[in-house]
Amino acid sequence: MPVEFLSDEQAARYGRYTGDPSPEQLDRYFHLSDSDHALILPRRRDHNKLGFALQLCTLRFLGGFLTNPLDVPESVVRTLATQLGVTTATLPAYLGREPTRHEHQRLIRQALDYSDFEGPEVFSLIRWLYAQLELGDPRPSVLFDLATARLVRRKVVLPGASTLARLISRVRERTSTALWRTLSQQLSQDQTLALEALLVRPEDDPLTPLERLRATPTRTTAAGLVAALERLQAIRALGVGNLDLSHVPRARLEATNRYVQNAWAQTIARLSPERRLASLLSFVQYLERRATDDALDILDLLLTELALQGEKTRREQRLRTLRDLDQAALKLREVTLVLLNREVSDDQVRRVAFDLVDEAALRAAATTVGDMASEDDAPEPEAWLSRYHTVRRFLPTLLRTLVFEGTPAGRPVLEGLRFLASLEGKRQPSLKGAPQAVVPKAWRGRVFPGRGEVARPAYTLCVLHGLQQALKRREVFVSRSERYGDPRSQLLRGDEWQAIKDDVCRGLGRVHDPEIELTLLGTELDLTYRQVAERLPGNTFVRLERVGDHDRLSLSPLEAQPDSPSLIHLRSLVTAPLPNIDLPELLLEEHARTGFLDAFTHVSEGGTRMGGLAISMCAVLVAQACNIGLGAVAQPHVPALTLSRLSWVQQNYLRNETIVAANARLVEAQSRIPLVEAWGGGEVASADGLRFVVPVKTINARPNSKYFGAERGITYYNFTSDQFTGFHGITVPGTLRDSLLILAGLLEQQTHLDPREIMSDTAGSSDVVFGLFYLLGYRFSPRLADLADLRYWRLDREADYGVLQDLSRHKIDARLIARNWDDLLRLAGSLKLGKVGALDVMRTLGRSASLGRALAELGRIEKTLYLLHYVDDEAYRRRILVQLNRGEGRHNVARWVFHGRRGEVRQKYREGQEDQLGALGLVVNAIVLWNTRYLDAILNHLRDSGTTVLAEDAARLSPLLFEHVNVLGRYHFELSPSLAHGALRPFSQPDRPGEGALLEA
Repeated sequence: MPVEFLSDEQAARYGRYTGDPSPEQLDRYFHLSDSDHALILPRRRDHNKLGFALQLCTLRFLGGFLTNPLDVPESVVRTLATQLGVTTATLPAYLGREPTRHEHQRLIRQALDYSDFEGPEVFSLIRWLYAQLELGDPRPSVLFDLATARLVRRKVVLPGASTLARLISRVRERTSTALWRTLSQQLSQDQTLALEALLVRPEDDPLTPLERLRATPTRTTAAGLVAALERLQAIRALGVGNLDLSHVPRARLEATNRYVQNAWAQTIARLSPERRLASLLSFVQYLERRATDDALDILDLLLTELALQGEKTRREQRLRTLRDLDQAALKLREVTLVLLNREVSDDQVRRVAFDLVDEAALRAAATTVGDMASEDDAPEPEAWLSRYHTVRRFLPTLLRTLVFEGTPAGRPVLEGLRFLASLEGKRQPSLKGAPQAVVPKAWRGRVFPGRGEVARPAYTLCVLHGLQQALKRREVFVSRSERYGDPRSQLLRGDEWQAIKDDVCRGLGRVHDPEIELTLLGTELDLTYRQVAERLPGNTFVRLERVGDHDRLSLSPLEAQPDSPSLIHLRSLVTAPLPNIDLPELLLEEHARTGFLDAFTHVSEGGTRMGGLAISMCAVLVAQACNIGLGAVAQPHVPALTLSRLSWVQQNYLRNETIVAANARLVEAQSRIPLVEAWGGGEVASADGLRFVVPVKTINARPNSKYFGAERGITYYNFTSDQFTGFHGITVPGTLRDSLLILAGLLEQQTHLDPREIMSDTAGSSDVVFGLFYLLGYRFSPRLADLADLRYWRLDREADYGVLQDLSRHKIDARLIARNWDDLLRLAGSLKLGKVGALDVMRTLGRSASLGRALAELGRIEKTLYLLHYVDDEAYRRRILVQLNRGEGRHNVARWVFHGRRGEVRQKYREGQEDQLGALGLVVNAIVLWNTRYLDAILNHLRDSGTTVLAEDAARLSPLLFEHVNVLGRYHFELSPSLAHGALRPFSQPDRPGEGALLEA
């Protein structure tokens, strides 16, 4: 039975001392009370008194007894010896009689009311373990820690580590076996045969059906979309999509799906029948959702590309006709000038005009202008119309395969789609009953060329254009889809919402009564307006200007903050001694101190007996982060670095959840370094995107000529704390609007940091974002580039705000907020508890729905408060700028590291892109941590040597340094014994005189 899930760190700290207890812990657990003294007093000899006290306090502190009761820190022995008035020299004699030690343990358990781990306690823990596994799928190591904490809480003497680990493994195995049996029993004989056939390789095919269905499509053509839809049909044909798996914890299904996605078909075939069928059932349902997403991604890309191609064709045609149009226009100009010439009498106009341009040429010119000049204000329909022949290649399959649903706002599109579906298969269909609500004004002239006429190509393209926009706003959705589903269905509702409503409000710091909230907001807004208006005449950065009929605020840009001579000197002192280091060695050093590579676990959730895993994992991270491929780091003569070994490690260990877990260790280690306190406490963060060109064929990239030129690309939207660490990252196709991503990053991040305020650029600013930030207890602080064009809102319609009276003329609809207050709380609670994704919710709230409008109204209050503080406080604006610069600095480090293959991402699939950019963020965090650790050591050395270090100068140092880190050439994965045990390298010798001698760590 596998119990190797315990890491070396877990095994080392379980039921043992891992260092000297803190002073607070000594006071709490090792202070002998009167009852303790009464218990110890009957022991006649000093070594028995001290040994008894050690076992007593050890049980209280650790929750168990030690095999060797003297295996405790010296500080503990001294603390207890002092209280007992005995010497520590007598203690070794306590090991003389083992029966005495066991008798003491019995007395101590009785006195402290502790139970042995046997009988009822074992049964109770087993029931608790089953309950945990029914609710979710915690990792074995996490379950081990939770079980340990529970035993300590219940005053149960901890069993041996292997005893507890084997119990957990046994319960997990039984739970899994029962679950596999339950799932496999849902399958009919036909479904069983269909799933089993996925693993059988046909004689004329090198791949099994499962391996073919797992392959994500990459072509963004009409044929590629048809192939993606046919793949979806093949998955549905297995007939297991309707089986209910809602009773299975989502985390367990996700773990199973990961395993099946990455495992060879032959490996899956060797599983037990029940596990094999259950795993395939779960994976096929997941595959159906993913295949639906893939098809819709291709549809979106294809329609976008068709529109771009159509516009290009339209412009080319326009350019080809310009010469004829110009000549015709010049002829008409000559005649027009005759008409405008007052010296030519009315009865001579025609004769003079025809003398200049004969009648036939004039008629031809008028015809040319009529044919070539367009009255359409919007050229978009004309651009689409040239692509109808491409659309017909995939439209029948699309309408036959996907079932679209929608909100009331999406009903016109759904009606248009149903009408198009009804036309398929008819030789001469009538379009008289075509729904017209789906046709916007810009399209009407093309769709309805004459009274009672409907142009089928124009109508079809108009409906597809509406479908594309409605899918983006989630006004139209597909039920069995991960990313195109209905986010409203995941919101808390009904009895579930009422049961936790009070807890949610308490956690969010909100009240049920909207009038109380609005009164508090109104009071704060009123006071802020008056304070800003009072200080405005003395604010030299702000100008109130009259433009047209209204006032506008203009803000002068911030001037660069000069570096003091002491700061410049300090930077030279701390950067010169930084040792030069190769990137692999840097990663291995930080692993020696933090163990972050231990967070990479096998996809099967089991342990491994493979030696040198940390070295292999380090090589994989270097290959991914530097974008150089595994071949550049492979070494055929080193077992841990062979190409096949690295490929296997990358496939089985590198994935999103292990990267997140490893990153959390680095972020926590960074926060414990004393220097970091000068930079921030982790409550402030910034968010910005890093763009990458993707030159390979993929459906997970989008065009943007500003960032990607003629290519397509992706954005790695990352979040940087005020401690310079990146605590989350999101990979998105193209350049998705930032405001859609900000909340997703805050709510989904899994480090110990809890940022409450986040900065971003202007693109992240919207009323809805401000409203959600307020409801969730966050503060949104974007850097605004269009301040003069923004609106300022008020709640009190009668208040007089002096010089800001006209600026504050826009009124908040408080009644709309009050009517939707319960739904606003329900939305915030659903986001906070992870019931619905922030990205999907944001897509649906920007339209005309009542909830979205109410949220925007609430956001306008918070946004106005922010704007008033922003224009009033120079220090606040500078703090935003400083934090955003930290994010830009991390981008510079990332670009330095990601040097291979011209800095382009060449992963075809979404998962591969996410893993590679996640590895890049992890490696950047390791560099930041390494730099911080050495900067802190150098500062300590400078202080010890008598150098004055000003606190304000230390606060402006940055660990975003990279030129001393070698990311090129040959890669070495070895450390000296001292470095492998966490020691620091010798500091470099400064080249300039007067900067100190060699600094030894």
